[in-house]
Parts: sequence; C-alpha cells; structure tokens
Amino acid sequence: MHQRFTSFFPQLSADIQAAALPIFNREQFNGILAPADIQALKAQTGLDDDALAIGLLPAAAAYSVAPISQFHVGAIARGVSGNWYLGANVEFAGVPLGQSIHAEQCAIVHAWSCGETRLDTITVNYSPCGHCRQFMTELNSQRELKISLPGRDVLTLGDYLVDSFGPADLGIHTLLLDPQDHGYSIQGNNHPLADAALEAANRSHAPYSLSHSAVAILTDKGEVYAGAYAENAAFNPSLPPLQAAVLMMYLKGSPDDRILRAVVAEETAPQISQYASTLETLRTLGCEDVQKLVITRRINP
Repeated sequence: MHQRFTSFFPQLSADIQAAALPIFNREQFNGILAPADIQALKAQTGLDDDALAIGLLPAAAAYSVAPISQFHVGAIARGVSGNWYLGANVEFAGVPLGQSIHAEQCAIVHAWSCGETRLDTITVNYSPCGHCRQFMTELNSQRELKISLPGRDVLTLGDYLVDSFGPADLGIHTLLLDPQDHGYSIQGNNHPLADAALEAANRSHAPYSLSHSAVAILTDKGEVYAGAYAENAAFNPSLPPLQAAVLMMYLKGSPDDRILRAVVAEETAPQISQYASTLETLRTLGCEDVQKLVITRRINP
C-alpha cells in the first residue's frame, strides 16, 4: 500500500478496510475505482453506492496536501462510465491561497483528465463551499448533479445553489466534460512535454475568454503530467492549467515528486495568458525551467 494511505486507512470501517485492502494494495492503483472494484466492495460490505462512497472518503482524503490549513478533505467524483475518481484538497506553501485546489475540483478534474464525459454524483466530507458550488455549475451535469454528504440526504446542485448564475446566462452551451477538440497544432519538432500540452490545450474549456491553454510538467521520476485550463462563467472559480497538471502529479505520483521542467501552451497573444502566473508558482515549487509553446489553429473549431 502506498505510504499516503497509512494514516488514513484506519479511519475506514473494519468492513470497508477488509474489502478495500486488496484494491489499495495494488502496485498500480491510480486513484480510480473501476466498476468491478465497486461491485466487489458492495458485495463484501452490503453497502449501496452512496454509503460506500461516503465510507471511502478517508481514502480520498489521503491524497490531501494541506501544509497551510492542516484540514484534509476528500471527494469522490462518480462518473456515468461507472468509474469513481478520488480527489482531495491541495495547497501550496508560499503561494497565495487563491492558487489552492478544492477537493471537489480535484476529483472533477481527475475525472475530466481521464476522459470521463459526465458526472452523476459528487461525494464529499463537508458541504461544498460557494466556490465549489459555482465551479460545479460549469459541468454538463448542470443542476441535476447529485451531491452526497455524510449524515445528509442526497440533494442536487440545484438544491445547494438556487437561482445560480452559469454558462447559459452567457449563451454558452458547450460545458465542462463535454468532449472538445479546438484544432490546435504546434510548429516545429514536438517532444513528449509538447505533445502532452497540446493534447490538453485542445480539450481545455475556455468559452468566455477563448484563451485555451495547458501546462505539461516533467518530474524527477521521468513522468509527464498535463493539465487543461477550466474556465468558469463567474471567472474567479476558473482552475488554471498548472493546478490541473500538479494535482494529476499528486494523484498518480506523489507530493514528494519534483518538477524539473514545464511547458505552457497557449496562443501568441491570448486575452488571458497563463505563462506569468505559472512561472511564478513553479519557481515557488522549485522549478525554473519553464518554456512557452505557441499553439495555432489547424482547423476551424
């Protein structure tokens, strides 16, 4: 079992611990519970989907990186594919609090980055804050997204955020998790970082600024992780592409992994540039090797 789970696993009930141990002991466990895993867990524990997801929240919280608050939040995004994606809050010491990633955002971006096209339910330790409720309005599940919390009835996002402002108010109908390909290319000889950044930029969600972008990072373990920009109708809850890339590193690798190199993929003169803020945050994280890659349209979107 990965060391990240050692202090959180005992918080699971005895029945869930016994059923989940073989899954979390897998060498290649990557923070995703497949439908077969979920069925096995339900069969062994006798729990339904909602109760099982709530019972597994301590395992999701094991991914939390909270050097500032020391407050660990776990979330599970339950996709229509049947996969469950674990997520947790992520903070960066020495970086403004606005750069933090909330647990719900982490689980959602985890699902999005892995190709999930729609979410059915978000399960989380605590009632979603206003920031997260607004972030979730961008999803293609819209107000029907179910939210499941310990000790409460399952409600919808519409119940938690009445009279909300969202994409439809700005005439936007392509939503977060809808498959997108913006038709960008990169001139010159590509390399794995560039390829990963280009793929993420092409699926990025930026319907308000049209400033599609992505960040790809290379770690000291030789792994490449990419994050796509996720824009929001209310602007401030937008998730920068660096945060999306870093949370994938934390989910698939470890918070101890070091970022050796990064690339920012965006157009020449976008309305919103991610480069300066990415460079500043990466320097705080100990990475100085940051390159900007210019993406250009190859086809009409």
